[in-house]
Amino acid sequence: MSYVTDYPAAAPEIAAAHFLQRLCLETDCDDVHSAMKDEDMDFVLLHVVGSPEAFARRHIPGALHLRHRDMSAERMAAWPADTLFVVYCAGPHCNGADRAALKLARLGRPVKIMIGGITGWADEGFSFA
Repeated sequence: MSYVTDYPAAAPEIAAAHFLQRLCLETDCDDVHSAMKDEDMDFVLLHVVGSPEAFARRHIPGALHLRHRDMSAERMAAWPADTLFVVYCAGPHCNGADRAALKLARLGRPVKIMIGGITGWADEGFSFA
């Protein structure tokens, strides 16, 4: 028996529920890029870490810079309550997107994390603004 099969695979219905839950909470760089390319951005993309200067040097086109620490009910009132926010940070080594997603969820806002962040975007070969 290998390390892969040391633990049995989940029943299909458990696996389906698990992966659906993940997809309800996450998106990836390619899905965001495709939505942008197809002009089908039904979400607001937020770069949630770093200084304004760092954001100006390199960010995903179309993203707004709103650090997680600057999110508040008052600030988020600029968007309708049902606006989906997609948040990203520097990459897998950064938890800024998690912090932002938690803050937005606590504010009652729909949110997904773009897994990979800046690092994933670069790995996919997509351009930066």
